Amino acid sequence: MSSSDVDLHVQYRIANAPMLEFPYPHIYVRDIFPQDFYARLRANLPSEAHLRTLRSMGRVADDYPDTRLVMPLRHEHTAKLEPAQRAFWEELMGWMRGPRFGELMIAKFALYLQHRFNDLRAQRFGDEALVVRDRTTYSLPPHTDAQDKVLSFLFYLPPDASMAPLGTSLYAPKEPGFTCQGGMRHPFEHFRRVHTMEYLPNTLFAFMKTNDSFHGVEPITQPDVQRDLLLYDIKVIKQQQEPAQPGAAAAGSRIKFSF
Repeated sequence: MSSSDVDLHVQYRIANAPMLEFPYPHIYVRDIFPQDFYARLRANLPSEAHLRTLRSMGRVADDYPDTRLVMPLRHEHTAKLEPAQRAFWEELMGWMRGPRFGELMIAKFALYLQHRFNDLRAQRFGDEALVVRDRTTYSLPPHTDAQDKVLSFLFYLPPDASMAPLGTSLYAPKEPGFTCQGGMRHPFEHFRRVHTMEYLPNTLFAFMKTNDSFHGVEPITQPDVQRDLLLYDIKVIKQQQEPAQPGAAAAGSRIKFSF
């Protein structure tokens, strides 16, 4: 199957997925990749020799757990892989990190994004993708992500369904009306767990960053757990207008991406 066929399959699955609105806009999509491509993806996951902690890369605060390892999907990182692996990830980067894919992701959530931006056409967006591996003791308390985050896509990559309860959880604050612009992690005990998006093979969980998009990962205590994911994020590079009020006009046709 060619990369254009994979791209088309993923776009079809996302574009036609039902939007879930509570507690904030999100989608959950099974069979996100063609089955043969998913098998190839699993076979080409990089070894830990090619993964680094977010803290060692200067991307997070010093208290962020070192049990999350990543490999950014950028040429300077994929160039270190052996040739077959490098070819696979370069192929995936070719369509996932191209503007067409990002534009479709924005369009999928445009009805909701219009409440954050006056005019999506006036913004500049960038994206990034990372291969992620979480180890046994990884956990992440409720948070809403950094303020420049727009959309997050978590492609779950387990070998089977045995770790289904270990997916990302959605939370609602116990304090009515509590929100957070981002950048802080909050105690689990201050929130109620609304739902856990099951960590199942070949599955996508994607959501919009809002001031109440609280999500996290419950503490993993089982021995020898390894959670593999592919993360794709869209961020705003330059916000040229003040946040819109509810009822603002919907976005137009063309979104600016800068890579």
